Amino acid sequence: MTEANQNAVVLVVDDAPETLALLHASLVESGYTVLVANNGKDAIRICNEAYPDIVLLDAVMPELGGFDVCRRLKQDINTRHIPVIFMTGLTESEDVVAGFSAGGIDYVTKPLSPIEVIARLNTHLKNSRMMSHTQGALDAFGQAAIAVLPGTDKIIWQTPLARDLVEKYLNDKEDGGTHAEQLQQWIQQLSEGGKKRLRPLMINHPTGRLIFTPADIRNDEQWLILLREESEAAQVEALKAVFNLTKREAEVLHWVILGKTDKSIGEILGTSPRTVNKHMEHVFVKLGVETRTAAASLAVTKLHTLSGHANDT
Repeated sequence: MTEANQNAVVLVVDDAPETLALLHASLVESGYTVLVANNGKDAIRICNEAYPDIVLLDAVMPELGGFDVCRRLKQDINTRHIPVIFMTGLTESEDVVAGFSAGGIDYVTKPLSPIEVIARLNTHLKNSRMMSHTQGALDAFGQAAIAVLPGTDKIIWQTPLARDLVEKYLNDKEDGGTHAEQLQQWIQQLSEGGKKRLRPLMINHPTGRLIFTPADIRNDEQWLILLREESEAAQVEALKAVFNLTKREAEVLHWVILGKTDKSIGEILGTSPRTVNKHMEHVFVKLGVETRTAAASLAVTKLHTLSGHANDT
């Protein structure tokens, strides 16, 4: 028994009893725990109940075919992480492309060679476990990260914090779906850029902004993207701490950074433009500058420097 198949659960899906029997015997002998299904609906149900480590899926079956089964698994956040290897007698290039487009990671051709099937399983299970360890580490340290399937906008997995941020920023009904489209277009540019460095994506929200930054796009199995939220409250607190400002001075500087006039800032904070100007005079002294532009520039530079140091730790 190898490290790859130790305690691994494989779901075999095929409408042909002889194929199920052949693979069941070979895989059990090799140390796998084997589940079987003879149709697409049962395959989806078993994946949602048992969460197998990998699926061997017949591409052509009556009623619900393998390509459709795979698409449904990849559309479900609970099952999209499960690797799918297609078993097919279809060898035309368009059929192979269809399998990968549906979310499959590999395919084996019929008539099947159990030795080849087991070799493919071992390789992909090892890769899958490496991905799982990466996700587990990010989860443990409370990092917000998503992994996407290279060349697509399909999210393979996401950490709990990332899931919350995506729900907050991308599923806001008031934006009409434009934020989700922004992310899709950005990932598309990432795919078309030949793995070149792409500027981070910033999505604005009434309570802050969400920044997507490519972290690892060299892996052909998954691309890792980090998420960072910059909220108004967090920025105000940072300005207070860095420049020894009062809360009101930090709030005024925050809105100056965003390009607001004294009148607009007064309306936002419920005070007069004259009072806003007074606060800015104090800010100038504490920052050692003489203009709003210089104050905003210094503050932004300092915040970006701190943000970069935080990401490096």
